[in-house]
Amino acid sequence: MALFDRLLRFTPLYQTRVWGGRRLETVLHRTLPDRQPYGESWELVDREREQSMVADGPLAGWTLHRLWTDHREAVFGSRYLSSTSPRFPLLIKILDCVDDLSIQVHPPAALAAALQGEPKTEMWYVAHADPGARIYAGLRRGVTRADFERALRDGTVADCVHHEAAHTGDSLFVPSGRLHALGRGLLIYEIQQNSDTTYRVFD
Repeated sequence: MALFDRLLRFTPLYQTRVWGGRRLETVLHRTLPDRQPYGESWELVDREREQSMVADGPLAGWTLHRLWTDHREAVFGSRYLSSTSPRFPLLIKILDCVDDLSIQVHPPAALAAALQGEPKTEMWYVAHADPGARIYAGLRRGVTRADFERALRDGTVADCVHHEAAHTGDSLFVPSGRLHALGRGLLIYEIQQNSDTTYRVFD
């Protein structure tokens, strides 16, 4: 048990993105692997192809999946013993958006299985927002299905999506199934369901 009586730090998994930048370095004072644009840092992940590993101490090199599978109560507490999830159920990221991201949606739980995808409800916390930065979420009031289908054909989907000015310290809950996008100039902490199913609606 003494092995787990300490803070566990995990090595971040940095992901290059065409819309990414360098604020993981300049704002959060991270050391990035090279000079490419990094849009995401996966802070905590337990997926088949991406796996968080303990960074130091006696458990260095242990995977999050190993901790979740073999030492669940010691690390996560007794309330999670009844979980039927085969993997740690959350995925935590930091996103550096130098450009607007695609307008996208994740399948709602009721439809995910039929679509052969995974639902993804998420929450954003704005760690830094440039002046004029925006968050997009949901359709504007009054937009009908016919309006939306027309916008898809015309390439004007962004005009149908509700947006708000974003400020450092803001947070937003985005349920699975809600159209959304992050605008340029945002550094975001994203806490989400352990899913990587995204349908891009408009770029």
